[in-house]
Amino acid sequence: MCSDVYTVYRVVSRRQESEGGASLVLDGSLRADPGQFVMVWLPGIEERPLAVMNDRPLSLTIRDVGPFTHAMCRLQEGDRVWVRGPYGHGFDVRSRRMLLVGGGSGIASLTLLASRSLDEGREVRVALGARTSSQLMLGWRFDELGIPVLYATDDGTVGARGTTVDAIEPLLRAGWPDAVYACGPEPMMIALGRRLRGTDLPLYLSFERTMKCGFGVCGNCHLGDQLVCRDGPVFEGEKVLRVLDPLAE
Repeated sequence: MCSDVYTVYRVVSRRQESEGGASLVLDGSLRADPGQFVMVWLPGIEERPLAVMNDRPLSLTIRDVGPFTHAMCRLQEGDRVWVRGPYGHGFDVRSRRMLLVGGGSGIASLTLLASRSLDEGREVRVALGARTSSQLMLGWRFDELGIPVLYATDDGTVGARGTTVDAIEPLLRAGWPDAVYACGPEPMMIALGRRLRGTDLPLYLSFERTMKCGFGVCGNCHLGDQLVCRDGPVFEGEKVLRVLDPLAE
């Protein structure tokens, strides 16, 4: 159930993520569907959307890219955050064999999906990418879940040298996944859509956009004629790639 009323949480623990990020575990739970997000407020600084990395307990992963995320990454045990939500439509999971593809802080959208899918008896594999090994995030969480992870880095410092699309090529050729779920930089998701074009593999994409309200009022997160907060953040790949990809038919 979504709530527009803030709940105050305290930080229980903080874990450094790569060279510029952190994961925070908070002192309470918030039931959410995989792929949903919450609006997080730090009084006197700003409010921003963050994916629910885990809902029991509520956990958030942040990449340090601006004043708000910088402040979030430096919270310590006992510090408070204000949270409302969850918002948006999450992943529509119908497949048995699931391939999750992530990059940057977008990986947080996939961790709850992975955990919930394992609980439902589904098979899950993951591919994570970054420019270099020091920028990879949340690999430890998939290790905790016992999920095989394929890594790809632009410079080859971890895993395959190249992109996540390169890393998953053997699985695609083997016909392993029944569907692909992704969240990360939009160029990564466009490349993934191009690779899957012409196949019958369902593709679901979760988008990260700056927003002020979280429920379709400010219009700041528009994606064509849709809003990421209200109509997403998860979309069927074929539909949104027509908006984003100049090569899409």
